[in-house]
Amino acid sequence: MELLLIRHGLPIRIEGADGPADPPLSASGVAQAEALAAWLAPLGIDAIYSSPLRRARETAAPLADALGLDVVVDAGVEEYDAHLPEYIPIEELRADPVRWEQAVAEWTSTEANDLRQTFRKRVVDALETIVPRHRSQRVAVVCHGGVINAYLSHVIGLGDAIFFEPAYTSVSRVVAGAQARQMVSANETPHLSGLIVPSSAI
Repeated sequence: MELLLIRHGLPIRIEGADGPADPPLSASGVAQAEALAAWLAPLGIDAIYSSPLRRARETAAPLADALGLDVVVDAGVEEYDAHLPEYIPIEELRADPVRWEQAVAEWTSTEANDLRQTFRKRVVDALETIVPRHRSQRVAVVCHGGVINAYLSHVIGLGDAIFFEPAYTSVSRVVAGAQARQMVSANETPHLSGLIVPSSAI
């Protein structure tokens, strides 16, 4: 089967929420999701899964509507920081050197090792549960940059590394056979005209 891992569209920024931040898509994010659907729907998708977070569900919706499919919500592909009371788009966070350095230090610290391992296992388990349900099918999973990194790093043997930054609504493909897994592509964005794909790691 062919597994398409899709990052959500650009969401709005939220800080100081009363509970976990769960931002909707921005206007740009909505346009990205619509462009994604216009590109992917003609190729044919047999099933669509989504993270429970709003930005992922809103990204999946235009594709599901175009194909007449229901979206299956799977908590296993929720992002690692879904519990935080803020959401700052990665490019905005990187623009603040102090906050960016703090975020990187926290995620790569020895103290965060258990979190990284638990997150990776949860993601891999969730996606490996989806695979056998859809033999010989093409399945889209709309999720998050950390989720995509966790699964692809597992497939290609990079440990728990976060090794690239998926663009908003980018598609990364894995072919999954009975036993073997092969990464076919990462960061496909033909539906986003004029996009410069970021080259720095997150």
